[in-house]
Amino acid sequence: MKPLMCALLLAAHAPGFGQAQAPAPVSPQPGQILVSGTVADEASKAAVLARLRELYGAQQVVDQIAIGAVAVPANWNAHVQKLLTPNLKLISRGQLGIDGSSVTVRGEVANEAQRQQIASDIATSLNPTYTVNNGLRVSAAEQGLLDAALDRRIIEFDSGQASITPAGMAILDEMAAAMQKLKGRMVEVIGHTDNTGLRASNISLSQARAEAVRSYLATKGIAPETVLTSGQGPDRPVASNTTVDGRARNRRIEFRIAQ
Repeated sequence: MKPLMCALLLAAHAPGFGQAQAPAPVSPQPGQILVSGTVADEASKAAVLARLRELYGAQQVVDQIAIGAVAVPANWNAHVQKLLTPNLKLISRGQLGIDGSSVTVRGEVANEAQRQQIASDIATSLNPTYTVNNGLRVSAAEQGLLDAALDRRIIEFDSGQASITPAGMAILDEMAAAMQKLKGRMVEVIGHTDNTGLRASNISLSQARAEAVRSYLATKGIAPETVLTSGQGPDRPVASNTTVDGRARNRRIEFRIAQ
């Protein structure tokens, strides 16, 4: 199912803007693209609709564009075409607003890299007279899926080794089931230790444990190339290392949606 993308197209308006008669509001269905606002002429409207239908499919575009007495910047139609790129399909529950030379993009994307890339592509496709407001946010849903599966539990290893205990394997079985729902998204497995012993040894051990987790997940159907590993050793504690309980909490594996 395609993400819901609401493209709001508004030209910088002249005094007669309010005289334009817009179609009656329509609620888009899941996966449909609602296009609304006012443009100067039929040619502008046709160009916008043609491009969106090319991107999303003719049946998915809901036309709510009105024709009215609006003023637009020079080459406005050409700039709008530059904004309607396949990158928009990465946005879910989104809105693209074009009001004269002001562009606003809102919605959810999968990671920070996508958030920055989409905004950068928009800005570089326009001339300096345009301003871009990046209102995109990173979706927390996928990370929440991993967090819920781990549920603050600790994946246990044999003392001082990278071999996973049976209790740890049972948790990883649940993590593998959760990762299957991510449909190939990149996940980072991060190993951590307490501060007992040499830092260099702890970093090596944490890396080895993260790699052991990746190998185990592979036996449960998780493609190794979708799992990144890193070892942070004792550098990112979540509890005090001065107590037995605190050290146990610091010896852990984290799962993070790769950014």
